[in-house]
Amino acid sequence: MVRFFRSGNLTSRVFDRQFLSPRPGAAVNTIRQFYENLVPSYTIFDIDCPDYSFRKFTDDGKYLVAFSRNHQDLIVYRPIWLTYSCNEECDSHDLPPKAKRFDSFFKQLYSIPLASSNEYICKDFFLYMESHQFGLFATSTAQSNDSTATEGAVHGVPSIEKITFYLVRLEDGVILDEKAFCNDFINLAHSIGAYLYEDLLCIVSLRYQTIHILQIRDSGNLVEVRRIGAFCREDDELFLHSHVQTGYGGSFLPGIKQRLLSYIFRKTWNEVPDQTMRVQHLKKKFYFHFQDYVDLIIWKVQFLDRHHLFIKFGSVDGGVSRSTDQNLAFFAVYNMETTDIVSLYQNSSEELYSLFEQFYDHFHANPQDSSHGKFISSQSNDIHALDQLRAMKNKASSSSQFVKKMMASLPYTCQSQSPSPYFDLSLFRYDEKLISAIDRHRHCTEHPIKFISVRSPNVVRFKIKPGSDSGASDSRAKRISSFLFHPFLPLALSIQQTYMQPTVVNIHFRR
Repeated sequence: MVRFFRSGNLTSRVFDRQFLSPRPGAAVNTIRQFYENLVPSYTIFDIDCPDYSFRKFTDDGKYLVAFSRNHQDLIVYRPIWLTYSCNEECDSHDLPPKAKRFDSFFKQLYSIPLASSNEYICKDFFLYMESHQFGLFATSTAQSNDSTATEGAVHGVPSIEKITFYLVRLEDGVILDEKAFCNDFINLAHSIGAYLYEDLLCIVSLRYQTIHILQIRDSGNLVEVRRIGAFCREDDELFLHSHVQTGYGGSFLPGIKQRLLSYIFRKTWNEVPDQTMRVQHLKKKFYFHFQDYVDLIIWKVQFLDRHHLFIKFGSVDGGVSRSTDQNLAFFAVYNMETTDIVSLYQNSSEELYSLFEQFYDHFHANPQDSSHGKFISSQSNDIHALDQLRAMKNKASSSSQFVKKMMASLPYTCQSQSPSPYFDLSLFRYDEKLISAIDRHRHCTEHPIKFISVRSPNVVRFKIKPGSDSGASDSRAKRISSFLFHPFLPLALSIQQTYMQPTVVNIHFRR
């Protein structure tokens, strides 16, 4: 980032902003440099707050989403700024007791029941449609690994009796619509099984290998507009049934699998121009691996734009396991209009890694992202992030294994990164093993997490310390932390969870 301000002093920067103009298109990046001075430097430890599971701030900063501990109720707060008065100089005094309460920072808007008695809210699942302030939530019954064989279901994929998606208007908590899937399996952890792009919602059924495309109408209705899986076009089923009655009565490969095999065949065919060598080449590269290709299943899907999907194929074991770094996988770009696979890459492809490095922002671009969400640091828009990535690659013992590890993050998980400017790598440096913009739990550390100025490498701008102020805790107990940063205010929550102990919530803010 080109430095616009001549000084790091806040007052001097305000004067510079009055008299100087940033380059065209650089206004937001310029203003974000103010966050070097406006940091959440004050902490209230173990704040008095309700015993809820806090999920995240919405990307426009208007709401804080939480769930009840029994995973039955949805609770939504609106962030408010702390206000209090003192008769003397406030900076010389500690905050009054009333200011150290959770409701001094957040106003509860409502609490509504979302799950029935045998269903539970998936606390990791939440997608936000900013243009209408709609929130998408999911509930499910318990997972069953002893699922009976069902026609069309993939063997080895577990089953959930009922999964329900709810569309909620966050302004007042009205449930606008719901969509249920029965005896199916959708990966709800960290919203992996769904992707939101503008008004289009993609939901991936792992058990039945179907991509459901839904449209969220302005009225709040969830309308299914397309299914991709066994059939790719709307009239495929009618066409096949009419031919099965008069001709061949055997089974067919799913439509999306047929498109995949056709693409691999044509690509292999065109690799050898010599006609006499093509047959041998096809035997070695295509027919020898034919059953492996047939056994591939859809793992994960995202939108690239309104017409193209980015689909990850892999083995059944990799589709339901947590670690997929070392499993063989393929990435396909699928055109929904023509029903063709446009391109295909293996997860060790250097070409795909090059695209990942240079054009990463295209993997999570969404025209409806908030102005804050469009400035999330990545290797394709920030030289500091690119340097970090290349340093990791240079240290890796195996280039192909490093590429596979990086490709494991694709397709991109929707709304999985915080747009907070304190994660902007052009402004701050921090230990990404302890904290980062990615929405994940971290192992807790005894020491505060330092945010160091990039402009002045020896200056610690602020620290975030999860857990109690004293730091006295059983070192043998497993402790994990999560961090919720407001998208633009100097405000953050750190949440420490320890086995068989109460949750500790700290609030970090600028006083």
